[in-house]
Amino acid sequence: MHADQYNPAQQEVVTLLGAPPEARPEFDPSLRDELRSHLEDRLEPLAQHIRADSFDDDNLFLSKYTLTQVLGCEQKFLADRSEPFAWSSPTARGTVMHKAIELSVHWRGESSPLVLVDEAMASLANAEKSIGDYLTTCGESERAELRAGTGAAMTQFLECFPPLKAAWRPATESPIRASLHDGLIVLSGKPDLTLGQPDGTVAGKVIIDFKTGGFSPTHREDLRFYALLEALRVLPPRLLATYYLDQGRIHSEEVTHDLLLAACERVVDGAHRYVELVGGARQPGVAPGPSCRWCPVQLDCDEGTEYLEGAYDAGPGGW
Repeated sequence: MHADQYNPAQQEVVTLLGAPPEARPEFDPSLRDELRSHLEDRLEPLAQHIRADSFDDDNLFLSKYTLTQVLGCEQKFLADRSEPFAWSSPTARGTVMHKAIELSVHWRGESSPLVLVDEAMASLANAEKSIGDYLTTCGESERAELRAGTGAAMTQFLECFPPLKAAWRPATESPIRASLHDGLIVLSGKPDLTLGQPDGTVAGKVIIDFKTGGFSPTHREDLRFYALLEALRVLPPRLLATYYLDQGRIHSEEVTHDLLLAACERVVDGAHRYVELVGGARQPGVAPGPSCRWCPVQLDCDEGTEYLEGAYDAGPGGW
């Protein structure tokens, strides 16, 4: 596809994500060691706690999802933690979507969104992962719901996002990990999509997350966490972007030294809260919000019930 064939939504993405070499930031090569030392110093009390066998697990594992949960409603965090994870159409949709995007990069010739979704579901069904078991055992109605929802999202992606070229070095759900204190504390994430790569100490990578629905401050924090992981691994990315599929809009943020330090402090805060809540040293607080809709203890939570009743009463301004 040539530049003059991009539709307005696609052109907006190309314009925002593209940057000539002279416009890309350069980071000090010692930054990764600086950030690691900062995190390990601030997390040393927790490492000692784990070493002393005062923690239920062998290490503390923090993902993007865990940090968002523990720094949100603490009561919901504990309630969700006590329930085993179960695949469903909504929880599987993102995984199937990311696989379909990956296939679209290498697909020969034209293909429809549903063909890519079907191929993605077939590939995942054969994988030795829990989602494979789900896809081979779920009922036809649930499978149809998953196919329809993912197909709609994939249609939006292909309509609004420019075709991914191999020269952009696209990677979907590529794992990033940071091991601190000899593995006692592990940070882990899988960005939806990354483009580009660093050139020496010049940042060149862009990290992108795909979302549906409206903006949430946690979307920005998720990307900052990924930026921190990349900075600890090699070099920070140059840009973070959230792409809202149903709006055809992209929100971006440049990566700076201060942004990475703020991401460090959020990790430290989340780690301490996690250990305190799980160990019973902290009484969980309640923070009502949209996630009350999925909270397993919502019926017994006065604050959550009041929030949901108010959101419904708000009409178009609420939900």
